[in-house]
Amino acid sequence: MTHSLMSTYRRLPVTFAHGEGALLWDTDGKEYLDALSGIAVCNLGHAHPRVTAALCEQAARLVHTSNIYNIAEQEALGDVLTGLAGMESAFFGNSGAEANEAAIKLARLYGHRKGIKAPAIVVMENSFHGRTLATLSATGSRKVQAGFEPLVQGFVRIPYGDLQALQTVADHQPDVVAVLIEPIQGEGGINLPPAGFLPGVREVCSTKGWLMILDEIQTGMARTGRPFAYQHYDLKPDVMTVAKALANGVPIGACMAQGEAAALFSPGNHGSTFGGNPLACAAALAVCGVIDEQRLSETAGNLGERILGGLQEALADVSGVIEVRGQGLMIGVQLDRPCGDLVSAALRDGLLINVTAETVIRLLPPLVMSEVQADLLIAKLSALVADFLAHH
Repeated sequence: MTHSLMSTYRRLPVTFAHGEGALLWDTDGKEYLDALSGIAVCNLGHAHPRVTAALCEQAARLVHTSNIYNIAEQEALGDVLTGLAGMESAFFGNSGAEANEAAIKLARLYGHRKGIKAPAIVVMENSFHGRTLATLSATGSRKVQAGFEPLVQGFVRIPYGDLQALQTVADHQPDVVAVLIEPIQGEGGINLPPAGFLPGVREVCSTKGWLMILDEIQTGMARTGRPFAYQHYDLKPDVMTVAKALANGVPIGACMAQGEAAALFSPGNHGSTFGGNPLACAAALAVCGVIDEQRLSETAGNLGERILGGLQEALADVSGVIEVRGQGLMIGVQLDRPCGDLVSAALRDGLLINVTAETVIRLLPPLVMSEVQADLLIAKLSALVADFLAHH
């Protein structure tokens, strides 16, 4: 069958018709357990009644007016989100890439205000920050960058987790103004930072007068067992970005800042036609309310421990499994060989998973997954992995 869509995705042979919680049904009526959440987007699962009600009520009143005018829902969301994140100000766009673009622009503006003509930002190997020209240039993946040169200049790359490499940059590159980093690398393979790394980055940034920018697009909104992953540590970033799960599938992204960075932007510096419109903000307010009222950060932590421990136990003696790691409901199973074929095998078995960095099975279950469903996920995945490794 031919269609008019550009060939930008290798889509799996399934079309979903409806969902509820952690379950999806395809157009043939087959049921699937969703352990991917639309790539960490549907943290509240599918068709959550509070989000549905917020969208319907807001759509019946007002969808869009533009940022030429005050937007009550945007102001309310800004207050809630900055309070949750410990920030002072917020800018709303439509995606994680846009949120990171805003953060990059903030860093450059910060540098120029300090008299630095070509401000640079330290970024990490194996990182992922988006697919716009600036964010793919910041991303630590040649696969993402290939064919889109010339890349945007002004990024200095170091290995993720290497505090000594960061200190070397600090000692020898005077034009650096910021560090852009994921608290946990998602696309890079569910890579957790070594002990002391993020506090060490904070210390270097504070000493050098750099902005510490955290990309919490995949880790944010309670996924790791805290509202934001940095809250597992005794530190606070200067700038942070969030998107994916903020409105449970309605496109929205936010760049937040505190301290000197909070007041850098002035009218004309940045903008977005659709960013922070009433519809998206109403959905995000509903999401924030549910996460708070149902204590879903705590749920994610407990459920994550259950799945992580269950998979570690089930796969402990399976040859070819290197490591099962994660934090909260952000879990990776690393094998000793490429395992992309597992995605199709799991799909046939009614389970939605993802493989990233070629050898890492990535699990991002919805925060509303039940313990029974979590146990089913452990059983299904461990059997699939054992079978795959035995036959490959």
